[in-house]
Amino acid sequence: MCGIIGFVGLRQARPILIDGLRRLEYRGYDSAGLATLSEGRLLVHRRVGRVSELASAVPADLAGATGIAHTRWATHGGVTQANAHPHTDSLGRIAVVHNGIVENMAALKARLVAEGAVFRSETDSEVIAHLIAHFYDGFGPLGDSIMPDVAGDPVAAVRTAMARVRGTWGVAVVFADQPDIIVAARNGSPLVVGLGEGETFLASDSHALTPYTRRVVYLQDRELALLSREGVQTFLLDGGEANPTVHELEEEWGDSEKGDFPNFMLKEIHDQPDALRQCLGGRILAEEGTAKLGGLDLSPRRVMEVSRVGFIGCGTAYHACMVGAAAVEQLARVPATAEIASEYRYRNPVIDPRSLHFAVSQSGETADTLGATREIELKGGEIMGIVNVVGSSIARTCGKGVYIHSGPEMAVASTKAFTNMIAAMYLFALQMGRTRALSPSQGREFAEALRAVPDLVERYLKDPGPIDAAVTAVIKAKNVLFLGRGVSAAVAAEGALKLMEVAYVPCIAYPSGEMKHGPIALLEPGSPVIVIAPDDALKDKTLSNLQESRARGAFIVLITSEGDEYSEMGDVNIVVPRTHELLSPLLTVLPLQLLAYQAGLALGRDIDRPRNLAKSVTVE
Repeated sequence: MCGIIGFVGLRQARPILIDGLRRLEYRGYDSAGLATLSEGRLLVHRRVGRVSELASAVPADLAGATGIAHTRWATHGGVTQANAHPHTDSLGRIAVVHNGIVENMAALKARLVAEGAVFRSETDSEVIAHLIAHFYDGFGPLGDSIMPDVAGDPVAAVRTAMARVRGTWGVAVVFADQPDIIVAARNGSPLVVGLGEGETFLASDSHALTPYTRRVVYLQDRELALLSREGVQTFLLDGGEANPTVHELEEEWGDSEKGDFPNFMLKEIHDQPDALRQCLGGRILAEEGTAKLGGLDLSPRRVMEVSRVGFIGCGTAYHACMVGAAAVEQLARVPATAEIASEYRYRNPVIDPRSLHFAVSQSGETADTLGATREIELKGGEIMGIVNVVGSSIARTCGKGVYIHSGPEMAVASTKAFTNMIAAMYLFALQMGRTRALSPSQGREFAEALRAVPDLVERYLKDPGPIDAAVTAVIKAKNVLFLGRGVSAAVAAEGALKLMEVAYVPCIAYPSGEMKHGPIALLEPGSPVIVIAPDDALKDKTLSNLQESRARGAFIVLITSEGDEYSEMGDVNIVVPRTHELLSPLLTVLPLQLLAYQAGLALGRDIDRPRNLAKSVTVE
């Protein structure tokens, strides 16, 4: 991990590589580097820190019309210049950038060292550079045999090397004696080729290619690609050519620039009214009290046959899944669950062929969620995607699903994608509910309430209440407890995650009723407790838990609905617009996002790129 960019053409590669890295910065990283080819030499530059530091260190007139570049998020080895990509073989003839993990690193490295390879880093990725060089020089698997068919053939050398690597990879390779090509390979880590006029591009994310081309080829798992000025040839890792399909990238809704905002996270919090309108627009059929999601291609008969609905995601997506499952059970009266994708396939789940599953991911590239998707398909289940990025791996693997249309989300900590994921699940729950359980009047009531939410979000963000007072409490705390019941338990979990991600404040989140079964032991005078208690059927229960916390001296930050008679029970009281109780997460999460943002700002954190985090987690 984390970002790859490549270019082969006639113009100078340096500005394209640096620009591509900048467009990939949102994914999170700790170091960056690039390699260009000029006059039979590899010119390699690497730096710890931001892309701007790399750009300052690389000569503006750096030669080379072919090159590869990378932003690294450390997995093997610390954050050092030696561990930054690209990595080269012992003689500096081959350079490699790599996203993923080499699981059999130790065995491969031991063999290569025995054969004379000189390693300069602690990374697993460097193994790939030496292994490719080994075969490019014509040596066989044992080092003493010769493979004349592979010697000097870049594609054959990469194919032979990667066939011996166990794990995940998205790799790009350049050869000093092959100045006009890049070889790429994919297995579990995304790569997309961009086609221009007399030039070809490579990236781990199509967002990096949009300034240059909209014609792309998505590499599939266990495929290789040979990029040249003329275009791309694709091959199967197991031998033979593949048949690439050229796709046209859609125009991105929204702006990937900060505009008048100091950082992306605050901009994206304020994007939410328009993002929700994009997600909901044209999908709510208010007169019929239902919704239409054409990408699901679900007939009423199939909806009636569904025995269970499963939502699968990681992190913020998992919290959205919790709300989605509650909505399906309440509106459609169908059993529904939210599952953590990183655990799902390893418990050997039982898949009912009549059930319906959704893989939920902002990027559409989350490795754990993609793995769960494949497990469900393997066991005969039906799975669809709920994703933000068009053409992403999950979208293409599932074939059917819902695009949430958040627009580009550049901050590592997700905000607008969270609310749009939930909105998309509400649309599905409404569609399913009208087929199975809801009357027309019930459907119309919910549809009208959902359609009104973007305006309510916009109204709240214009006057968010005393967030500063809550910030003063949490930034001094040893830990912060978040409490909520029902769908508000998912909001509590998301609020705690945001505060940890952005401000690095230790947090725990619990369903309110569970607080006295353990977490209450943490409370002492002044301990901040964030209570999410909108006006719903569980409000009185939640407020009883608030009183239990107050009795231990806790400092209460209360989030309630406007007009609520209990809205002054906290030490800090934040009021959000009133809505249908099932829709409350779309509003109660907003002050928690602002709390995390302002706390991070007060503590001097890197708001958009928190330490150790990556936007798109493409390794397990």
